[in-house]
Amino acid sequence: MPPPIAKVVTDIALDREFDYLVPAELAGQLRIGSVVRVPFGRRWARGFVVGLAARSDYPNLKAIESVTTDLPLFDERMLRLARWIADYYAAPFESAIAAILPAAVRREGARFKEQLVARVCPDAAPAPADEAALAKKSPRQALAWERLKQCREATVAALAQETGVALAGLRSLEKKGWIRLAKGVVRRDPHARMTVLPTTPPPPTAEQTAALAAIRREMEAPQPGVVLLHGVTGSGKTEVYLAAIRAALDAGQGAIALVPEIALTPQTMERFRGRFGDTVAVLHSHLSDGERHDEWRRIAAGQARVVVGARSALFAPVRPLGLLVVDEEHEPAYKQDEAPRYSARDVAVMRGHLEGCAVVLGSATPSLESYRHARAGKYRLVNMTRRVDRRVMPTVRVVDMRLEAEKAGGAHLLSQELIEAIRLRLGRAEQTMLFLNRRGYATTVMCPACGEVEHCPNCSVKMTYHRQTDLMLCHVCGAVRPAPAVCSNPTCRAPNVKMAGVGTQRVEAAVKKIFARARVARMDSDTTGAKDAHAEILGRFRRGDVDILIGTQMIAKGLDFPNVTLVGVIQADLSLQMPDFRAAERTFQLLTQVAGRAGRGDVAGEVFIQTYAPFHPAVQSARTADFETFYDQEIELRRELGYPPFSRLTSVLFKGADEAAVNACARDFAARLRAALPAAVRLTGPAPAPLAKAKNLYRVQLLLWAASARNYVPALRELLKSFKAPKGIAIAANVDALSLT
Repeated sequence: MPPPIAKVVTDIALDREFDYLVPAELAGQLRIGSVVRVPFGRRWARGFVVGLAARSDYPNLKAIESVTTDLPLFDERMLRLARWIADYYAAPFESAIAAILPAAVRREGARFKEQLVARVCPDAAPAPADEAALAKKSPRQALAWERLKQCREATVAALAQETGVALAGLRSLEKKGWIRLAKGVVRRDPHARMTVLPTTPPPPTAEQTAALAAIRREMEAPQPGVVLLHGVTGSGKTEVYLAAIRAALDAGQGAIALVPEIALTPQTMERFRGRFGDTVAVLHSHLSDGERHDEWRRIAAGQARVVVGARSALFAPVRPLGLLVVDEEHEPAYKQDEAPRYSARDVAVMRGHLEGCAVVLGSATPSLESYRHARAGKYRLVNMTRRVDRRVMPTVRVVDMRLEAEKAGGAHLLSQELIEAIRLRLGRAEQTMLFLNRRGYATTVMCPACGEVEHCPNCSVKMTYHRQTDLMLCHVCGAVRPAPAVCSNPTCRAPNVKMAGVGTQRVEAAVKKIFARARVARMDSDTTGAKDAHAEILGRFRRGDVDILIGTQMIAKGLDFPNVTLVGVIQADLSLQMPDFRAAERTFQLLTQVAGRAGRGDVAGEVFIQTYAPFHPAVQSARTADFETFYDQEIELRRELGYPPFSRLTSVLFKGADEAAVNACARDFAARLRAALPAAVRLTGPAPAPLAKAKNLYRVQLLLWAASARNYVPALRELLKSFKAPKGIAIAANVDALSLT
């Protein structure tokens, strides 16, 4: 007998399940993951079935009104993953369900696109004389007919664009019995503009063969685990991923490969589609809603067996799942910044555990957490220490900009050594990448007379000057103001306001001035807002249409351009100045990754790291790509201070427009939480967050420290459910916070 009770979560974030009666006529349709329409108070609500039961503890239950989707949107395993996300990250269960389903799939009315399609009739066999007569009488109809004979079917819109035929002309062909016109589903294909030639795997190196063998052993184990693939830049990690995915496909399984940046997706897609063809699907935030819907449905139907994408691709409905790959596993981009604030890397490990599939974490600069797990034997460690094809690691030169300023009689953007190195590459038709992890033209707009600095009126940050638009922009809230002609201080009003600090726009302007004939492109969030902008810029660079590419962290990792023989890092110590315990780790990772873009072809590479802190351990370790030395030094410092990975850090952020009310709310919350916590948990704060004001909201935070998140997450989650914050104040918990900012 079918269970008469369904447990439903609605799309209203109440963090609870509701029991509904299952009408007899719907009993055979309901599954875990079914989308239903239910009465909710005085209105109707949309919900997801998350359980079926024989009885309920509640009387007078209302009945489900209808099932609104043909197939369930998730199964029991994905439901277990969503429950784990909600519990571990102290998030409402509804937000965890929303995380595992793209909005384009779960929203009401989501459907395939339908268009009028022309198809050749199966028994159509017009005589050559009839075809010749058509060509003479109506050339456009004849052209459309020839096109349809080749492809058998096409949309009316596509035929009109290609041949100029009108709908009336196609109706005429239909009357002849040659074609049929009918509504049909048209796939919105994000790869439609991509032409990819099939590729074959190159001969593997000894290290690649050993790495693949280790991964396959894990894939074939009774209880597959996690492999940490630690390979230097250029060692061929992607080829190992591709070979492992091929093994999964050969075993009748699917695979998911995550990349941290959308900028990496076009190049990654080229390699994956070249190897696996149309069985590859892509999921990331730059797809249209229609493209995301159709790709997800293609995966769910089993038409796509390999999924490539950014963070959310982790939840793709691949069945059965044989392998999960997290490339550049150390990247902070894998941390979600909205509830539930999950780490895609850590959730990938949990999904692998629940699905019984192997997980590969790959990086040239692993996170301290992952490497510590590997050293402790929790993960299988595989090292790749050499570049493929006997290519050597680039020569890295650290330029002390303090000495450079002395020699040049003042600070300069580019050192003389770097300028000469660029000039040499231009003469040899080789390419250069210049990296600065700060966009805009000038990071400070100030009055030299009184010292007034232009700050955002909504946030506790300085405005950044963007030269191309002659505007000041806040990189937190997006506020825009005209660049001032005079000091904004009413008691000063001095002219000649100074634009200080360096961003990618200033670097671009300087490079174009020094190298007037060079073809220069810039890649940052200001130039990549349009759809396919990442692929367009990288495509021009790959074709050799760009000599010098300037960019932020978008160009720092994962990209493979054989003609790049020079990389310049400008203001390499920027990230060291961050008030954060991970500053050294992130600096080492960023410098090592960006240095690894050089010398990936037949010509040896060279890297110039310009810095005012040349002897910092992170800079010196990056100079020699010596991860082991950096890890040994940094892990001891973390051990002494009790910082992650020797503790679990969680922040609780309070935001509101009334500063006094936010502080009072935070104090009240902290007092209640402190009373519920065991002695093993350290709670600090409340105190102003490092970004004390953003988007006109004051920000106060608490920090929780303990050896395990299990020591405080249950109490925190319970308090988040029961605590009634004053109107206008929002509370956000970030379990396993990556920083104190």
